[in-house]
Parts: sequence; C-alpha cells; structure tokens
Amino acid sequence: MIKRAEIFWLTGMSGVGKTTLVDAARDRLQAEGHIVISVDGDDVRRTTSRDLGFTKEDIIENNARIVDACSRQRTEADVIFVPVIAPYASSRAEARRALEPGYNEIFVSAPLSTLRDRDVKGLYAREARGELDNLVGVSPGSPYEAPQSPDLHIDTGSEELEISVDRVLTYVRTCLHS
Repeated sequence: MIKRAEIFWLTGMSGVGKTTLVDAARDRLQAEGHIVISVDGDDVRRTTSRDLGFTKEDIIENNARIVDACSRQRTEADVIFVPVIAPYASSRAEARRALEPGYNEIFVSAPLSTLRDRDVKGLYAREARGELDNLVGVSPGSPYEAPQSPDLHIDTGSEELEISVDRVLTYVRTCLHS
C-alpha cells in the first residue's frame, strides 16, 4: 500500500503561532516515529515563490504552489503540516479539493490586539507607521477571510501554547488512526 500523508493546513494571520504550533507538534510526532514534513509558507516565499509579490493573484499562485508541493511529497511522510496565512477562502477550498482525502484545515486565531503585541516579524508596527500597505487582515484591500467551518479551531490568544499543541496533536492522531 502506498503511503499517503494526512495534510494539516494551518491558516491564520501573521504572528498567530502557526509555525510555533507546527514545530512543537512535529517534534513530538517524530519522537513517536512518524515521518513529518512541514511546507511552511515563509520558506516557500523564500524559495520557489521568490518571484511573487503580495497581490491577490500572487498570493493565490503561492498557495497553488504549496498545494503542488504537498501533492509531490505526499508519499514521503505520514503527516504534512502547512503553516501558511492563506487568506482567501477560495484558495483554501481549492487546496481541499486538490488534496482530499486527507486534507484537514486548522484555523489558528488570536485577537488583533494580541497579534500587535506579539508582532514577531515587526509587520504590525510597520503597518501602523504607514510603511506597509498590504498586511493581510489589517490593511484595506488585504482581507483575511476567516474559515467558516474549519476542521479544528485553535485560539492562541486564549490558550497556553502547550494546550494548543496538545489539541493539535489529539486531532492529528485521530486522523492518523481513522
């Protein structure tokens, strides 16, 4: 039987903790003997999507490239984590269509005030100073369309990291054993 990884697409605004959750979950799953790949949106931007900007069309193309990467790597792992903003519902619907069965959408959220306080990449401060006019979910014309029916919702603004990681792991393990 050919291995076919379960894909866990973590969507949410910048700084919400998608990669932090993935890193912690990946380490624990690997310690259990699972083969885990991460297709991180930031890494894709620095490599195969260097030619893309942040227009709606470029963001949609970047998401399509991530779907393609997942498809190509699917037989190499048990789990593929995809921490990516993926602000458009249409792109996420296309990812689900292309990657089903085994596509799982995890919405990671926190209040904007929390994201501004964390500001791990300095993007929210740059936007507030008028240096950035396309910050997804904040700048006019750069919406974040929150999932209406995600498979799992994690609120990093109200949960401690370990609780969020445990919830992700419980969900992942359930998917792996069903």
